[in-house]
Amino acid sequence: MSRSFLRRTALVASSLTVALTTAACTGDGDPDPSPASSPTQQPTTAEPREIVFGAYGSDEEVAAFQSVVDSFNASSKTRQVTLKSWPDHESALEDVLAGNAPDAFLTSRIDLDQLVGADALQPVSLLLDERGVDFGDRFSRDAVDAFAMDDELQCMAYSVSPMVIYYNTDLVDFDKMERRELDVPTADDEGVRDRWTLAQFEAAARFASRRGDRRGIWIDPTLQGLAPFIYSGDGKVFDDDREPTSLAFSDDSTREALSQTLAILRDSTLTPTNAQLARATPVQLFKRGELAMVAGFRNLVPQLRDAEDLDFDVLPMPTIDNRATVGDISGLCLSADSEVTGDAADFIAYAVSDEAIATVAETGYIVPANTQVAASPEFLAPLDEPANSKVFNSSIRYMEVPPFIDQREALVEAVTPLLERLVTAPGVLDLDQVTEQIDEVSRTILAPPEETESPSESPSESPSESPSESPSE
Repeated sequence: MSRSFLRRTALVASSLTVALTTAACTGDGDPDPSPASSPTQQPTTAEPREIVFGAYGSDEEVAAFQSVVDSFNASSKTRQVTLKSWPDHESALEDVLAGNAPDAFLTSRIDLDQLVGADALQPVSLLLDERGVDFGDRFSRDAVDAFAMDDELQCMAYSVSPMVIYYNTDLVDFDKMERRELDVPTADDEGVRDRWTLAQFEAAARFASRRGDRRGIWIDPTLQGLAPFIYSGDGKVFDDDREPTSLAFSDDSTREALSQTLAILRDSTLTPTNAQLARATPVQLFKRGELAMVAGFRNLVPQLRDAEDLDFDVLPMPTIDNRATVGDISGLCLSADSEVTGDAADFIAYAVSDEAIATVAETGYIVPANTQVAASPEFLAPLDEPANSKVFNSSIRYMEVPPFIDQREALVEAVTPLLERLVTAPGVLDLDQVTEQIDEVSRTILAPPEETESPSESPSESPSESPSESPSE
């Protein structure tokens, strides 16, 4: 969906406003028993219309969604929402594609192409416009655009979580580093360090690793883990941003970005030892104070807040040439098979309201796409860690949105062993050779060779035609 489309829909927005929030605040959701009714009057026996809402996440996130459902139900005498939950978005996608879609449901942006291709969705543009949802100004433009397809807003942006660097503030003490004249990121007038270079990132890792078995940094040797560094160095992860046929690790700019990054990530004095990784995950090492920095998303916050003797904060991903990161965007969708479309749209309009989304934001797991809530104390939590939660908000505009890949899991499984070799294998690395292998393996998933001709094919087709001459390649 184009930006001009969003502007047009905003200009023609109806003045209708969902009264759900007001009803929830005034507590008028309980049925009135009307004791003074005439004996000739018959009480209403109609059952409330049932709406099923599906969401995924941790137990705490699901509990927060249940609070939103309960609040909606308290505001309505005619509709009742029931919550259905899944452990993750993969389970949700499988259920929806199998024909078991709730009326409204949470989804990840990476699943959008499959959902649209399966005709599983009803676009929400006009429905939310009629309900007064200002998705043009009160929501992250990047998050809203991510759910645009076929000139329609397919789902309503709900949350967005860019990858950032979590750091132990005791092990990475920038004030002490500055006194020692080491290279540190500059703080703004509010004390927020919202940008740093790869050199400053390395300096912090070395400062934290200077004593004992403590290590400075861990970045997962995965496509997601390496992508921010590649993009920041003007490299490419895929050969095409819309219809990739290969990874682009052998691209010259990508190799240069990797060369600079791997000089840090392959340094055994800065990264956890095999013995450390055998007994604990990188996040567990971070929580124990054995690892100074780890890359992650907003959903790490609650467990880090619960860790004993851990003081932490966040910084954006380090910069090589340009600021860049990756992340996940979630949205609320309407099922194409719903028989209560209007009621389900009412619920989505309520769920993205300030009051409702603040309930979920307070858990610490999400970064709201609702910019008003993202700037509020409910999300920023000034009395809790991380102190610089604004970094999540500022990083959103630098998120690189990956292309849709139906074979995503197969691609990850195929290239991960080579990525692990790239980052963790001891000895001298032949970067050119390994990156060529990564791209070659990726092509078998993204652009597999066409099958040989069968006898039933037209005899007019030349048998000497090579699969490599296919337009798809």
